[in-house]
Amino acid sequence: MLSSIGSRLRVGRVILGYINKEAFAPTAGRLSSPRNYTTSIDNNAPIELKENPFAKDKVQCVLCKHGISPDYKNVQLLSQFQSPYTGRVYGRHITGLCKDRHEQVEREIIKAQNAGLMPTYHKAVEFLNDPKLFDPEKAIRPHKY
Repeated sequence: MLSSIGSRLRVGRVILGYINKEAFAPTAGRLSSPRNYTTSIDNNAPIELKENPFAKDKVQCVLCKHGISPDYKNVQLLSQFQSPYTGRVYGRHITGLCKDRHEQVEREIIKAQNAGLMPTYHKAVEFLNDPKLFDPEKAIRPHKY
């Protein structure tokens, strides 16, 4: 009877050893300890982000955002930046244009006026009902006046 119990234990160890070879190994306890466990990623290392998740979106003018370059032949676009009452060009603080595009718009308006495509002292009547790109009564950027 004792021999049958011993043979069962021996057979059990062989089967267990076959399934899990490290279960009976003398170093089995050391492999699973967290001190000796290392990975290629250090958990205490700072995470490097490609971009700042809290950064504000870059503010672009209407023309730069859509990739539109003003042309003196596009009178309908140029009339958006002209006052309907005086014919003057709105300032950058009202239109929200960047410096380069604002200078381009001013040059193209002068070209269109010299070519006779745009009136100089008022806005063309056919463009008065066009949708507004900005509100002339409410400035986008603060102005000193």
